[in-house]
Amino acid sequence: MIKAIFFDLDGTLLPMDEDEFTKLYFKLLCKKLVPYCFNPEELINIIWTGTKAMIKNDGSKTNEELFWDIFIDHYGKKSLKNKSEFDEFYVNEFKQTSLVCKQNPLAKEIVRVAKSKGLKTILATNPLFPKEGILTRLSFVSLSADDFDQITSYEFSHYSKPNTKYYLELLQNNNLKPEEVVMFGNSEMEDYVPANSVGIKTYLIKGCGEKGSDKVSRVTFSEAIEIINNIK
Repeated sequence: MIKAIFFDLDGTLLPMDEDEFTKLYFKLLCKKLVPYCFNPEELINIIWTGTKAMIKNDGSKTNEELFWDIFIDHYGKKSLKNKSEFDEFYVNEFKQTSLVCKQNPLAKEIVRVAKSKGLKTILATNPLFPKEGILTRLSFVSLSADDFDQITSYEFSHYSKPNTKYYLELLQNNNLKPEEVVMFGNSEMEDYVPANSVGIKTYLIKGCGEKGSDKVSRVTFSEAIEIINNIK
């Protein structure tokens, strides 16, 4: 019996060009933090270093702890006084990244259908951002925290995609077995391969992001909604 639906965010519920998004994200973040004596090029390098560390996280720390340990190692403990500026950024300036994202009127509908079936709705987004940054991006497709039973973010996650332990932790936290979950994503390497390898039935949404093997299951958003509607 299916009990939950895992939804990826970037490139799935929220259509975007990842390269354009990343460029604008760094531009906005640097503009925010340069007045606090951060060198833009150096700042971007450290954020990439922290991001790569989160992707390789072995589970000994949360992604947030790991990221800020790396940040402090480079800039010193005094840099923690600027953490509030980062937090504020994801609530305010980060909203401008909507300029490089596309509308998806079916995003809210597919989540609504899942909830109407009595299924848990879980936002299984790669937890490389603070929750406020994820909520900001959700708002681009008219979704909010109230639409989900859990949202993975860097504050509470100990692993990241494509590590299979990311999915195992998510299953454990929600008392779910792999066969009780259906996953919708856009990435063969981050969604389809690792989720399927732990036993989660996974579909990739057509036209959302990267191209990959012809062997993976791809569906349109309308077909995805129908799949959920047919769950008994």
